[in-house]
Amino acid sequence: MPKIKTNKSAAKRFFRSGTGKIRMFRACKSHLLEHKSSKRTRRLRKAKCVAPCDARKVRRLLPNG
Repeated sequence: MPKIKTNKSAAKRFFRSGTGKIRMFRACKSHLLEHKSSKRTRRLRKAKCVAPCDARKVRRLLPNG
């Protein structure tokens, strides 16, 4: 049986936490930051957990990660 390939675009966006949950970085942090508040940009730095309904799909894309 052939090896299952990792989806590279998903590997760049998602990662697994120490407890096994799928985590992702938040959007809206790359540009147009001038009008966004400091509080908002600090909050966007932190990763968040992927919703359980989407986590199953992401796990399928990341078989080895």
